[in-house]
Amino acid sequence: MAAISRAQLLKELLPGLNALFGLEYDRYGEEYKELFEIESSDRSFEEEQKLSGFGAAPVKNEGSAIAYDTAQEAWSTRYTHETIALGFSLTEEAIEDNLYDSLSARYTKALARAMAYTKEVKGAAVLNNGFNSNYAGGDGKELFSNAHPLVNGSTISNVPSTPTDLNETSLENAVIQISLWTDERGLLIAAKPKKLIIPPALQFVATRLLETQLRVGTTDNDVNAIVNNGSIPGGWSVNHFLTDSNAWFLQTDVPNGLKHFVRAALSTSMDGDFDTGNARYKARERYSFGWSDPLSIFGSAG
Repeated sequence: MAAISRAQLLKELLPGLNALFGLEYDRYGEEYKELFEIESSDRSFEEEQKLSGFGAAPVKNEGSAIAYDTAQEAWSTRYTHETIALGFSLTEEAIEDNLYDSLSARYTKALARAMAYTKEVKGAAVLNNGFNSNYAGGDGKELFSNAHPLVNGSTISNVPSTPTDLNETSLENAVIQISLWTDERGLLIAAKPKKLIIPPALQFVATRLLETQLRVGTTDNDVNAIVNNGSIPGGWSVNHFLTDSNAWFLQTDVPNGLKHFVRAALSTSMDGDFDTGNARYKARERYSFGWSDPLSIFGSAG
């Protein structure tokens, strides 16, 4: 393991140096928390089972026997945790020359930023890979599919019939489609949108669609029905780690959807290497991202 040496930090020894830059950048907030339900875990993986519930109750004719139904197991989803870790080392000589005090704070900030960046990328990857059939979920389909299987033999879709860009019509159609979703046995589930999730490129479109009282691009003085009806009560949120500038997503109030399991929270530690005298500092955490019920979110590839 290569340690950060005096030669690499020579400029820090020079008098009159005003600042070291490159380690003090700000970072975006914890945007994955806008998307995922966060739960703790105490084992190497977590598995969730979806149950079907019952079908519609039939009419019981006089004198006839009551009908009995049974809940069925639909499918299961497994979350396998990954260990994420990174560290740095300072030479004994750098410590002797008082570089540790001046640089340790900066490098620990950079280490925290690197760990946070990885978590955001891994969280956003659930959506970024959501249209790719190589990333199938527990039901054998990608997160955003027009053919999620149901136990009654039919399928359900959480994508538009044709991928569409974000606009008034596509957003209204998505709200309507979500309201017609059913459970595994075909019963309506009264799903509703909560929040629009978008990449940075769509933030101005989202503002015009969700923050104006009148319809965009018309002179008829029509009301903005999406805003007037409160169809998307949570408004919109930008995720800076989404890779497709045209894709957009609608979170719904369906529970047990996108999940983030924490097996071991972020921890840091430091020790010294006896042979070299180097000081080593590391950060480590263990977690997983994934999804259980695909109806927790609607997506369009744009």
